[in-house]
Amino acid sequence: MSSITPQILLRAYAAGIFPMAESAEDNALYWVEPEERGVIPLDGLNISHSLRKTVRRKLFDVSVDRDFSAVIAACAAKTPDRRSTWINARIKALYTQLHRMGCCHSIECRKDGELVGGLYGVRLGAVFFGESMFSRATDASKVALVHLVARLNRGGFGLLDAQFVNPHLERLGAIAMPRADYHRVMEPLLDRNADFSAFKQDDDPEAVLAWATSAQSSG
Repeated sequence: MSSITPQILLRAYAAGIFPMAESAEDNALYWVEPEERGVIPLDGLNISHSLRKTVRRKLFDVSVDRDFSAVIAACAAKTPDRRSTWINARIKALYTQLHRMGCCHSIECRKDGELVGGLYGVRLGAVFFGESMFSRATDASKVALVHLVARLNRGGFGLLDAQFVNPHLERLGAIAMPRADYHRVMEPLLDRNADFSAFKQDDDPEAVLAWATSAQSSG
């Protein structure tokens, strides 16, 4: 893995694999191709009543690609609830390069000017490969996800890859897709055009919620 480059990383995503590290302290990387892939259907995001209220109240200032380095650093940081992380220095460097190439994006949530939540992921064709998210305030990462799904629907994306399903993502609508089914869905979308910048209404909660619950534009 010593010769891994951003270009190799993009080819790996197109083949259905992605890198991880054992821990933030371990500089080695290994390839992962799950038997079942976590996917959040773009027409199936589960937005609870309380989360809808949070979005409508505009508790967070939501931005896109405003501070990618801070988002990936926060995703890599250890917390009392997360004693270890798989994001090491090599991963941070590689994905930062992808961000500079325009292939990796972040969504940030701020409160009173402080970064309190967000997520980042890789964009290829009409697929968004979610990598990691973090939250330092209640619902901050969930709000970032709602804004992401709105953006993907508006921009004509066809797939939101979540890598793995965990209880947190399952409550938000994530499902497990067998590897063969995942490839059948994902591969044709790699050659389809999608516009990550099409959504301009992050400051309009009703538009965010409308697009986050409708995949009509991705058909």
